[in-house]
Order: sequence, then C-alpha cells, then structure tokens
Amino acid sequence: MAESLLGPAEIRELAARLGVAPTKKLGQNFLHDPNTIRRIVAAAGLRPDDVALEVGPGLGSLTLGLAAAARHVHAVEIDPTLAKALPETVTAAHLTVHLADALRIRGDAFDPAPTMLVANLPYNVAVPVVLHLLAELPSLRGGLVMVQKEVADRLVAGPGSKVYGVPSVKLAWYAEAKAAGKVPPAVFWPVPNVDSGLVAFTKREPPAGADRTDVFAVVDAAFAQRRKTLRAALAGWAGGPGNAEAVLRAAGVSPQARGEALTVGEFTAIAAAAKPSVPGGKLSASGTEPQEVDS
Repeated sequence: MAESLLGPAEIRELAARLGVAPTKKLGQNFLHDPNTIRRIVAAAGLRPDDVALEVGPGLGSLTLGLAAAARHVHAVEIDPTLAKALPETVTAAHLTVHLADALRIRGDAFDPAPTMLVANLPYNVAVPVVLHLLAELPSLRGGLVMVQKEVADRLVAGPGSKVYGVPSVKLAWYAEAKAAGKVPPAVFWPVPNVDSGLVAFTKREPPAGADRTDVFAVVDAAFAQRRKTLRAALAGWAGGPGNAEAVLRAAGVSPQARGEALTVGEFTAIAAAAKPSVPGGKLSASGTEPQEVDS
C-alpha cells in the first residue's frame, strides 16, 4: 500500500527532527500540499513501467507520490542530511537515492535508466539542470518540472515572444514543451515570493544538419546581443559581419533578422551553413573564428 503523502504538519515535524532549515543557497522550498503532489504526478503522465528521476527531493513529498506511480525512482539530492533521511521517509525498495550535484551527475550513475524527469527544481539552477540531464540521458522520453513561473514562461516560449531566448531554443532542440499549469506560493514552506509554473516536455529527434555544440554556439551568440541584427550579433562567432551575412544567406535566413524570430531549425541551418568555407576562412567544429578579411 502506498505511504501517506506529507502535509504541512508532517513537513515541519520532519524538518525539526532532522534539524533542517530551508536555505536560499540551495533554493529549498519544500512542497507540503498533498493535492499539489497528486496534481503533479497526474500531469506527468507516468506509466507503470516508467523510471522517474527526481532532482532535489528535499523531505520526500513528491518522492512519495512518484514511488506510488513509477517502477523505479531515482532521487538526486545534494544535501547529505536530506539524502540520508529520504529512505526512512520513503520506505520503498524501488527508490535509489544519489547524494550528488545534479549539474555534475553522469548518465551512467542511473540503473535502471530514467525515462521521465519529474521534479520541483531549485529556482537558481532549474534551466542548467534540465539541459544537463537531457544531454546526459538519451533514455528520457519526457518530463514535468516545476520551476519559477518566469522561468516556465521562458522555457515554453516560441519565436517572436518577448521572453523567447536561449532556454527556449535549447529546450526545443531536445523536446516539445508546453505550459502545464501554475502553482501558488502557499503550497510551499517557506513560502516563496513568486508563483511557480509546471512545464511538460516530450522528447523528439533534434533537427538534422549540425551537432548540438555548434548549434548552441550560434544560439548563445545570437542572444548575447539580442537587440542587434543577426549580421551584427553573429559577427564575432563568424569572423566578421561579412562572414556572418554570407552564412546567414546560405542558411536562408535574413541577415537583418534577430535571434528572437528564429526557430531551432533555423539556428541549426545557420550552424550547418557555417561548415563549408565562407569568405575569410572556415569555422571549425570547436568554434574557432577565422581571421576577419571583410571590410
């Protein structure tokens, strides 16, 4: 039989017993509302054979819900006290606790391989964690993450949106993402001063034509100066504005466009177009810039 979910009283009692005080440094805001846990697990669409990966399980609120729904649960916790206590709260044989930094953990740490990422992510590292785990774990078929509402908006934004940027494009490289609801501050302890948002994503094949490192280099360059045209914004990356224009035209992208208007497929086309020789030299896979010869 599934263990009871943790409410506000249980969360505070458990924290007091462990001598745990939530810290801003680790971005700790513990969920204490069973209905929200049920909502997250339901929205994740877990199958009975799924292997769930949770980052930052904290006191175990969401872990309990995941353990009742998945074949196996991997919980990655950076806090030694919380990692040690988690198996006492979630007494499930199919739970594996990893005392590790989610930004540094490697894919071979997980057996069985995770198929779904379901987590209440610390606000300060949410985007890097999602992107790192998607890169490390080709076994993932999708996931549902809870992040700061502002971050959620960025992750699901499409071209042309004011909040469309690097996180939007990089997540789109791996997956189709959509907003899956808002979560009020009151369901956390301590209560954050912002709303949270749920982001659901489903893995897909990345665009063909260029590898991820090359595409992400273009994305980073385009948004480093997002108000500039791509001809100007990509000048440093391409070895000069003339080179940038040549690459853009070869990719079928207007040199006067801005990064916020491009799809991940168009960024991929730019990276692919940079592979052949362009005026002034050739961009290497490492991103080395040729010498400027354009006047």
